Amino acid sequence: MTKATETGVGFLAIGAIYFSLYSGVIPASDKFRTEILPYIPWWGLVAFGSYSLGTLGWGVFTFNDKEEKYEELLGQIDEAKKFYKEHSIDLD
Repeated sequence: MTKATETGVGFLAIGAIYFSLYSGVIPASDKFRTEILPYIPWWGLVAFGSYSLGTLGWGVFTFNDKEEKYEELLGQIDEAKKFYKEHSIDLD
């Protein structure tokens, strides 16, 4: 099973449980259904956004640890500067 399939099955299962709770198929207290359940999707969205930003930040923070990619990027920057200079484009 691919990672995308596993993720899709996971979201489908979580969605089925959520809608079963929301529609009353799975019994839950009225307080839970009216005060907590409506905010779970927003909590999930905020948690996903926090995870995504944290992963992105960590990748930027540890970028220097990847010396090969760092050198490749510096080479591409120099190549771009040389290209623009040859075509009389001022970057400053």
